[in-house]
Amino acid sequence: MTTIAIIGAGPGLGAAVARRFGAEGFAVGLISRHQGRVDALADELAAEGIEAKGFEANVRNPDSIAKALEEVTESLGPIEVLQYSPLPQKDFMRPVLETTPADLEGPVEFSIYGPVAAVHQVVPGMRFLGENRGTILFVNGGSAVKPGRNVTGTSVAFAGQAAYAQLLHEALGEEGIQVSQLVIGGGIIAGDPEKGPEALAEHLWNLHTKRDRFRVQVSED
Repeated sequence: MTTIAIIGAGPGLGAAVARRFGAEGFAVGLISRHQGRVDALADELAAEGIEAKGFEANVRNPDSIAKALEEVTESLGPIEVLQYSPLPQKDFMRPVLETTPADLEGPVEFSIYGPVAAVHQVVPGMRFLGENRGTILFVNGGSAVKPGRNVTGTSVAFAGQAAYAQLLHEALGEEGIQVSQLVIGGGIIAGDPEKGPEALAEHLWNLHTKRDRFRVQVSED
């Protein structure tokens, strides 16, 4: 059995993705800053017949991310899919003229250093799975492609993450590892047929299985 590791797992999109991939036989590694929350979600999934386990990590600490992903592999099996989708902190979202260099440290650690650490941890194992198996999925808000003057930290950091993901898509694609990005404009809306967690989870499943594009964008409209 192979595993999906979801960094930033929670009761919305993370849970929906866990159920979608779990239904296909994946074990699910749930990674969050809050051990109790992912443990509770893992129990819910286990009651539905999905093998899942929670792991604690701080995405702003590269060593913490690497350790959690190593534990996922040891506990659940090889990581075939990595999803990077933690929710940014509210204090990252300041107006552009009020944003100082110090205000950008957190967003950059969160959206660039974290993903880089995660990718370096999982790619060697994905190479052993064989061609057209491994997948890395990035989930971002709309400011990744259209910056907002009142959300400067995420706009700058998400743009950097998007550039990193695009470069990975080109480089790792040559090895048969898929790298894709899901951009969600305006936020997730529970129950919505296009922007609800289940609909978005289906997009992520398709990015993994079809392997035919870099980006899917779900607009605000």
